[in-house]
Amino acid sequence: MNSGGSSGRILIIEDDREIAGIVALNLKDAGLEATQIHDGNTGLEAVRAGGWDLVILDIMLPGLDGISVCRRIRETDAHTPIMMLTARAEEIDRVLGLELGADDYVTKPFSIPELTARVKALLRRVKRGGLSAEESVSAGSPGILKIGELEIDFVKRRCRMRQNPLELTVKEFELLSLFARNPGRAYSRTDLLNLVWEYNFEGYEHTVNTHINRLRNKIESDPSHPEYLLTVWGVGYRFAEESEVE
Repeated sequence: MNSGGSSGRILIIEDDREIAGIVALNLKDAGLEATQIHDGNTGLEAVRAGGWDLVILDIMLPGLDGISVCRRIRETDAHTPIMMLTARAEEIDRVLGLELGADDYVTKPFSIPELTARVKALLRRVKRGGLSAEESVSAGSPGILKIGELEIDFVKRRCRMRQNPLELTVKEFELLSLFARNPGRAYSRTDLLNLVWEYNFEGYEHTVNTHINRLRNKIESDPSHPEYLLTVWGVGYRFAEESEVE
């Protein structure tokens, strides 16, 4: 993340130059710095060069499609937020993008004010460490939580297991934060979609399953027998209470 001031550096990877230009202009009007790239390969190189606060990524790109770009970004970069642009008919691509680690998507044709508002909201969430407004100001919330061999620093947005740092995406950290702050509470998949993604993701319950599986692979000694992220059959998932963790 760029730490300079309240502005943010946004990379727009969109082959439609008119759309990219309009988005860039409006983001600049909102006080953000926007750079445009119009093909997937060049866009991926730019992301890997680093220094971006958020990437706006179109799915339909020449050279390398947006899904492939998203996948390759997440292979080495779990933190930079990705917002995907997708056509209305590309339902499977939206779902796949979220499962690969995209943090949000906007469906074309989209409202520029809505896109700008969602970009700024995502940037704010990342700067708060992936916490909701209620969590970030909760008077009784600890800055660091330790349970078993898992340590979560909510302020710095860092997570360690057995003293080893974990690479979590924005949404993975938000999910883990929600669970860890509410041990024992069972959440349905719909609850998690509404609380973490905050938009209408009806029908994407399996995306929650994918994120849970990825989190388990990172925090559990044996993901097939989880100790922290537990399944509540017929309901969804819950985080273990301290007495349940060795």
